[in-house]
Amino acid sequence: FIYFSLPGSASSQPMRKFSCVKLSTKQWNIRNFVNYEKQQVPIDAIMFITAGGIRICVSPNQKWVQAALKRIDESRAAKRK
Repeated sequence: FIYFSLPGSASSQPMRKFSCVKLSTKQWNIRNFVNYEKQQVPIDAIMFITAGGIRICVSPNQKWVQAALKRIDESRAAKRK
């Protein structure tokens, strides 16, 4: 269920260690996600990161994905207070 690839060489890739090459079509439990990264290359995607460090790539256009992003952003804001 993990959809990412490791870069071929450090010099030809940006600093990011992982990038999405395939998207999961499954709807995940958003409570499992603690962080996310937005990606546009090589494909438009959101990479969610679980508490255990697992990375899951999904399409940013799904409603549940938008809800998960909002939940993570609100959680971050609450921790800063």
